[in-house]
Amino acid sequence: MKIQNKATLELSHDEMKSYGYEVVDAIVDHFSTQNEKLPVVSGTRKEMEALFLEEAPETPSDPKKVLDFVLQEVMTKSNIVSHPKSYSFVPGPSNYISAMADSLTAGFNIFSGGWQASPAAAQMEIVAMNWLLKMFGFPQKKGGGIFTSGGSMANLTALVTARRVKCGDDFSKAVIYLSDQAHSSNIKAIRVLGFRKEQIRIIPTDGEFKFSLNKLKNAIAKDRLEGLQPFCLIATAGTTNTGTVDPLSDIAKICKKEDVWFHIDGAYGGFAILSEDGKQLLKGIGKADSLTIDPHKWFYQPYEIGCLLVKNHKWLKGTFTEKPEYLRDIEGNESEINFYDHGIELTRRFRALKFYMSVKTFGMGEFRQAITYNIKLAEATEDFLRSSSNWEVISPATLAVINFRYNPIGNKLSEKQLDALNQRISQNVVDSKQALLVTTVLNGQVVLRMCLINPRTTLDDVKETIALCESFAEETTV
Repeated sequence: MKIQNKATLELSHDEMKSYGYEVVDAIVDHFSTQNEKLPVVSGTRKEMEALFLEEAPETPSDPKKVLDFVLQEVMTKSNIVSHPKSYSFVPGPSNYISAMADSLTAGFNIFSGGWQASPAAAQMEIVAMNWLLKMFGFPQKKGGGIFTSGGSMANLTALVTARRVKCGDDFSKAVIYLSDQAHSSNIKAIRVLGFRKEQIRIIPTDGEFKFSLNKLKNAIAKDRLEGLQPFCLIATAGTTNTGTVDPLSDIAKICKKEDVWFHIDGAYGGFAILSEDGKQLLKGIGKADSLTIDPHKWFYQPYEIGCLLVKNHKWLKGTFTEKPEYLRDIEGNESEINFYDHGIELTRRFRALKFYMSVKTFGMGEFRQAITYNIKLAEATEDFLRSSSNWEVISPATLAVINFRYNPIGNKLSEKQLDALNQRISQNVVDSKQALLVTTVLNGQVVLRMCLINPRTTLDDVKETIALCESFAEETTV
């Protein structure tokens, strides 16, 4: 019986070229003009449904019309996280080379799970991983790691590994420690792993938002006396709220003495190690058993690319290797790494390519300069705020994060009124769409938070935003 299929989901050669040129032109135009646009957009569920809600079409549409619709209605209705005045959460500055690398990855549809499927992709991930191991002082021969979708998956991968190495199959008495400033992804990972609430110790931080070592020691001692098993501690290298780095060297000594797995969540601040100031703040980071870093944050990569580094690559393989029958022909030899054996994902996109291509194109020196600039910009912002009678710095510039609030000298506002005023300032700034500047809460106070990791953000951008805040503050208090 002869079977013929016309549904090949293809365009002609010329149609593909024309379509591709339009996509690239749109991306180039975005990179070239993003600084001139407003960084904030808004849209209600009702408005979005009016634009997009429809049944899946049965018949084809003109590819050009579909692309035009997406460019006009989708790409214009998302915040520009790479905008110089996008200060909130952790901005995503990105870079064009990495964006194009992602296009290559998707276009060639590279499977980056096993060696046999793509030895080049696997080897490139090994090379990139070795660069990172060296950067953070991890052993290059014995150490290992894996690229993940982001810091959340890297933290989950680390905790699965720590549990297996330290607890084996029985983790009923295991206890894990983290501070009240640890990232929420760690709590989520702990829940995913099935730990009960009573197995989690959230240790209060000190006045500088750092892990309180005395409270940590007391908690570990108490748990041991109660017959429990302290097995893992999560420290933070650059908290999201304040950029604070926990006392890593001191914590490393405690973990070594207590035989506790030492995991560092450096998703935000880890790459500050490339600057001299950052290197000092991150002293002791190489003493971790595992380390999460997030290239799509402060290494200027597009989403998604997180990373987990470990002291011993065998820990990952021993935790995640499964040998189903359908993979038995592609196991290869011991030197050929199958990264699906080092993490949770079997199907993996070729994330290493954008990291590799951007480093090769720009060189590590340019990344160092950009990260150093970000740290200096935050410090200059702090100086500017302190020179004004209108602003109070609540948490000083640390790893490019600064927290402050509007609190003019001589004001007669209560703490509750100050909270409401700063919340309104933030809301008015966001509503104006001229900047993305939202609040956080520190020591019970509502404060404005700036994360200044965009290398295109200038001090003038910051000053303009502060002036905007002051104009809204004056309107509110008149």
